[in-house]
Order: sequence, then structure tokens, then C-alpha cells
Amino acid sequence: MEVVCENCKAKLNIPDEKIPKGKRTIISCPKCKNKLTLEPPGQNPEEPVSEAPKEPEPPKPKARPASGAEDVEDLGFFEEGVKLALVLENDPQEVEAVKAAVEELGYKYVTAENTRKAVSTLRLHHFDLLILSDRFEGVEMAQSPVLQYMNHLSMSVRRRVFFALIGDAFKTMDNMTAFAMSVNMVINREDMDKLTSILKRGISANDQFYKVLMDLLVEVGKA
Repeated sequence: MEVVCENCKAKLNIPDEKIPKGKRTIISCPKCKNKLTLEPPGQNPEEPVSEAPKEPEPPKPKARPASGAEDVEDLGFFEEGVKLALVLENDPQEVEAVKAAVEELGYKYVTAENTRKAVSTLRLHHFDLLILSDRFEGVEMAQSPVLQYMNHLSMSVRRRVFFALIGDAFKTMDNMTAFAMSVNMVINREDMDKLTSILKRGISANDQFYKVLMDLLVEVGKA
């Protein structure tokens, strides 16, 4: 669902899967905090409105809903047109290094506390950049549900995501290893101090590689 904030005119793209069916929902605009009402087709205006949790307030224990009202899960949407980067790393120092790098490259930093949440987030949102560390939740890289999920995406979806792995066993920008792991790039942890330039170089090369194909898909209306 596409929504335009009446106050700041920001365009928001909210996944349909996250909109509760059959009832109105109040959310806050992530840009100006103005309250917006999402009303599904055929909604009875007399029905009560459920309000999603506000950001950035911490989650509160669920209380029994008032008569006729229902609980609503946080929609977790992002402003339309913003490039998103999902970073899956547990080490606090490396988290800060990766966050600084992706934000310097113009991405909005997003993370997930565990593998289950990471896969759920990937299902609901499009990410332009995905970075997975071999230390994330202590799961062997080859057995990572995140890697398996990405490898089962259709090519039309997968090629729009630049997927990078960070690990001790990798040689930075080793194309053969990246190909074997079905990712765009592998990065050795010792090169974290050069992460911004490494990602910039890899993403630029990937964009150039797919440019002809993407231009053709746009021309025929399939992009």
C-alpha cells in the first residue's frame, strides 16, 4: 500500500502483509510523526481504530483490548525511495563499523536481533544491500537460514540485492569464493577499516554489470 503523509507529503510504501485485514489502523509518519489512518476497502467508519506502537518507544506489555478493539503488530515500514541496508552482525564494534560504512554510502541502516527476525524482515521489505557476518548468532555460514533464503529467491528479485559476507576465512573480493557462496562479495574481517571503499567498488561494478539488462527490462516494462 502506498500512502502520502498529509502533513509533510512523504511517500510511504507499507507492505500489504503487515496491514491488519478488516480494520482501520493508525500509524505515525516516520518523517514528521504525523498520525495517518489506514482504512481498508469496505471499512465501516464506526468500527474502532487500532493504533500501532509508536517509535521509538520501547514495546509495552500487551493489555487486554477494549471492547471491539484488537491488537495490531508494529507495521515497521520505511519511507518510499530510501535505500535500505540490512546488517546482520553481533559484535558491537563491528556493528558500528558496518553501520558507519553503509550510512556513508547513503543507505538506511536496519538490523535484526536474530535469524528468525532477519528472514521475516527480508520477506516483508526490499533491501538494496544485505551484509551477513559469519559470527551472526554463531551459525555456520553454509548452514545460515539467511543464505539459504536468499539462494531460493527468483533471479528477478535476487539481482536487485547486493549481498556481501564478512568472515575470517574469506579473501576480500575473491570472486570465485563469492560465486561458490552465491553472493556478490566476500570480505575478510581484517579489512573492516576499508569497508566503505570495498563496498563502493563492489556495488559500482555490480551496477555496471546489470545496467544493460536493467535498461532493457525498463524499456519493455518488466523492471
